[in-house]
Amino acid sequence: MKPSKRSFRGAIGRRGFVRTLMGAAVASPFASLLRPDLARAAGGGARRLLVFYFPDGVAGRSQDGDASLWEARASGGRITLSEQLEPLAGFEDRCVFLNGLQMGSADEGSHPGGAKKLLTNVDGGNGMSLDQFLASSVGRGAPFPHLYLGAQATVNGASGDKFISYPTAGTPTPPEDDPRRAFSRLFDGTVVAPTPGSPTTDPAVELELGRQRSVLDVHLAELADLRTRLGGAERRKLDVHLESLRSVERSLDRTEMPPVPPPTSSSCDDPRLAYDVSDETRFEASVFGRILDAQMDVMVQAMACGLTQVGVIQGGHHTSELIMSRIPGSEMYDPGFDMRSHQASHYGARHDRSNRNFVDYLAQRRWWVGKYRALLERLAAIPEGDGSMLDYTLVLFCTEVSDGNTHSHHDMPFVLAGNAAGTIATGRVMETGGRRHGDLLAALATAMGEPLAGFGWESREALPGLITG
Repeated sequence: MKPSKRSFRGAIGRRGFVRTLMGAAVASPFASLLRPDLARAAGGGARRLLVFYFPDGVAGRSQDGDASLWEARASGGRITLSEQLEPLAGFEDRCVFLNGLQMGSADEGSHPGGAKKLLTNVDGGNGMSLDQFLASSVGRGAPFPHLYLGAQATVNGASGDKFISYPTAGTPTPPEDDPRRAFSRLFDGTVVAPTPGSPTTDPAVELELGRQRSVLDVHLAELADLRTRLGGAERRKLDVHLESLRSVERSLDRTEMPPVPPPTSSSCDDPRLAYDVSDETRFEASVFGRILDAQMDVMVQAMACGLTQVGVIQGGHHTSELIMSRIPGSEMYDPGFDMRSHQASHYGARHDRSNRNFVDYLAQRRWWVGKYRALLERLAAIPEGDGSMLDYTLVLFCTEVSDGNTHSHHDMPFVLAGNAAGTIATGRVMETGGRRHGDLLAALATAMGEPLAGFGWESREALPGLITG
């Protein structure tokens, strides 16, 4: 029986409110002394990084040498989108289309090898991934330094090299695959019982439980050191500030909730998640699109409310058995014919349009690009500063191999959206000349206020020409 559509609602829990308040405290006039790294990022450039991953590559350069059907082209000041990139029509001016980046020859021809290098730029995943690095640096003052959400990424007990986020060298972490649990943890301050099929160990849950201890206690050492460096008048201001925070902390044990400050987004005082997938059906292909949409809603709400600055959305996993022909409303929908993501990616040696696998593969890739556009539309719809959230958020679109049939790690299909408050010139195609993709990762960190001269192996500088402001 089809479940009825419901709207899940939650209010930021009392401890969640204190964490949010502390995040605001970091942005107070004392921020430049307490957290120089955050003050740097707040002064300009990107405020958030959001990685959107899709599996199994694109129709790039074929085995027999057919030209890539992915890369965008620029001529006469205009961008021509490829067939697979067509769903981004109208958003060309908000994107940078990066051609020619490569991830190195190690594990060439391997999905797992590509997934391990994608955000680490280290062979075998033997390094921290960029998202985790930024969560531990510019993002560490947020209530949730890192948010990793998935859509059927843990299906069939998937683990290990199926994931792309590495908190420590060689050890990936699983994403939260259930939008209900993600929403509850972010906005209710509680953790619900794991649903069937979820990982038995969730590092994000453990991290959240550890964060329940007093927020003020965590920051006491920094605050005490800061107090010694302030003059009399500023010290008295800080004392008043601290006392107000302690009053909020003490209120956690009271029946009534203290007044909530004005939200950063119209939905922060009454967050909602429209989600109609039951636990029994959430690993079925027919609901995949709805799960992905829900996770995008959760991520955007969390970022709009200041709960996190660094996030990853992982759609499925590589070598996926996801039957994309069962996704209703999609171009490839055909309930009488099963066509899996990985199956379609092995379309053969040539771009042969008489081959059903190849035709369906093109349709699948356009579907993913359409979902990326939907994410950009969500961000562009929320006002921020003199523009929208998209203007202050770097949104990286990526996959673990270039061509799905050859599994090449060269000519990787990266698209970047968001102009980092004017420090990145969008609306262009950027030919990179075969540079290591770690240069791109270094540039993203630099745009986030964490200047890096390279990231990972064979990367010696932030990608020249990407950051122009």
